[in-house]
Amino acid sequence: MAAAAAARRLSPSTGFYTDLAILPIGRTLVDNPTADMRPAFGSPIPVFAKVDADSNGTFVDFYHAIAVLNEVGNKLEHFQRCYLHHSQILKAGPTLQIWAVDGAEAEQGKMSSFAVDFKLEKVNSDLYSAIQEKKSKSLVKETADANGNKETTTTVSKFEEKIEQSSAKMYFHYYGQLLHQQNMMQDYVRTGTYYAAVIENQADFQGRVVVDVGAGSGILSLFAAQAGAKHVYAVEASDMAYYARKLIAGNQPYGQRITVIHGKVEEVELPEKADILISEPMGTLLVNERMLESYIIARDRFLVPKGKMFPSIGRIHMAPFSDEYLYSEIASKALFWHQQSYYGVNLKPVHDSAFQGYFSQPVVDAFDPRLLIAAPVIHTIDFTTAKEEDLFEIDVPLEFQSVVAARVHGLACWFDVLFDGSMAQRWLSTAPGAPTTHWYQLRCVLSQPLYVLAGQPITGRLHLVAHSSQSYTIHLTMSASMWGPGGVRGGVLQTSTAKLDLKEPYYRMSQSPAYAWTQQDQASQYREETIAQQQMQQQVDGMSIQQAGMSLQQAGIPQEVASQVPTQTLVQQQQLAVSSIAQVPQQVPQQLQQYYPQNYWAS
Repeated sequence: MAAAAAARRLSPSTGFYTDLAILPIGRTLVDNPTADMRPAFGSPIPVFAKVDADSNGTFVDFYHAIAVLNEVGNKLEHFQRCYLHHSQILKAGPTLQIWAVDGAEAEQGKMSSFAVDFKLEKVNSDLYSAIQEKKSKSLVKETADANGNKETTTTVSKFEEKIEQSSAKMYFHYYGQLLHQQNMMQDYVRTGTYYAAVIENQADFQGRVVVDVGAGSGILSLFAAQAGAKHVYAVEASDMAYYARKLIAGNQPYGQRITVIHGKVEEVELPEKADILISEPMGTLLVNERMLESYIIARDRFLVPKGKMFPSIGRIHMAPFSDEYLYSEIASKALFWHQQSYYGVNLKPVHDSAFQGYFSQPVVDAFDPRLLIAAPVIHTIDFTTAKEEDLFEIDVPLEFQSVVAARVHGLACWFDVLFDGSMAQRWLSTAPGAPTTHWYQLRCVLSQPLYVLAGQPITGRLHLVAHSSQSYTIHLTMSASMWGPGGVRGGVLQTSTAKLDLKEPYYRMSQSPAYAWTQQDQASQYREETIAQQQMQQQVDGMSIQQAGMSLQQAGIPQEVASQVPTQTLVQQQQLAVSSIAQVPQQVPQQLQQYYPQNYWAS
């Protein structure tokens, strides 16, 4: 009866965690724990635990459980206090934690290392989650003034310094659901390429320690274990860690070499360094969600010098495109606000704001590569050497040369990443024309298109600025430059700008997805367009300068733009435009063919 009464007084509602015991262990066991290990511990000491805080920081108090039976009033017999900023805590199994306490704590004669054994898995998870929450919200830094007096200051974690809480909550809630993990796992280009990159490079994984950064379901951890990894630490901040443990436990014997750690890579502690980092940190436009920064932080915290990263390099590809249908679709959305008598209300005062608002959304969809009018510019990020601060702002100069006369409606973007293994290299590509992934491609659409002729330079700048909602503000500038005989080279004819929020894209999935070009497709397309080219060339050969100028105006190019081009070159430019039309479909897919051998399912 006394024990039952004590248990009621020490219920979770009062902040106490019950049904646990401290097991003394040696230092060597702390350095090399595994999820299924149960070494020869010392005699168990039944305890209760409570998370609390004082002016020195957040701590966990352990109380003798046996003393509860002889409790006098509300006084408990104290066993040990462990401040979180002096402690490293590893969740080493469903019912096991391992603690290492350093600094002043050890000097006071208290236990410097011990295990905490739980009767119930839920109590283990609840206590660990409470500790991580407190640790992230009240990290304590100890400093000394000129007189040697110690002072403590409370700071937020590195993650919370740059990410607002509401965004992080939604982010981890999203990735904590199995349906979203399924969406990513069923992207067979993504999952298959990761599997191929790991299995083809077993020599890199055999007998090595691996850290899976943002492990999600744990699928990449299982791939690493299949490749012979000595041990894998699967670090996952969302509640998906619970499902990852279930999935890994059901895949023996691989699961015996995987430890799931519930927490952020910026905050958790690992008992040993990793030889390899593996992660899927890519978002839309490669950098969306800002997980690449966590990937780099994990590199600096956990990876041994010259350790490998899967992936190791990311590239953002950018090219101008022309898509009248897409432009009209976006512009027409604002027509609602053009009404002057909507139930007697004039909506036109906000029409311009609505118009610009629709163009502030990047478009996420799969598009035909034939919409591209120039070869892409590539921006490379080396994950093995990049600094976290390098990703706060990304500034890319743009310089293209149009291969056709067209209206430029904006900038198309996609990315790829490299798995640079010792035995084989694999590229995961999201390029238009390649097999479609769940990332699709991204397009920044200009509210004011540019008019260009074939051979005309297009210059500009893509400037990405990170914000606290785990995304970026996109600042895009594109200009059509003067060129050719008689022109002032480098002079700007037209300029158009756009400001877009990568956090709020327009998911445009109604049209058919991009398709992978086959040799038969290319041959058929080439024959059709060769015939069309010959027919158009016959018309152009006899075209006069005046007719060429009229043709440009009929194509929608304003008179003020056409007038800047020397009239002697109009016919030449029109002929170049005609000859270039047939080159685009055959050139772009041929460039994209480099990705096919790198895709696991196509090999």
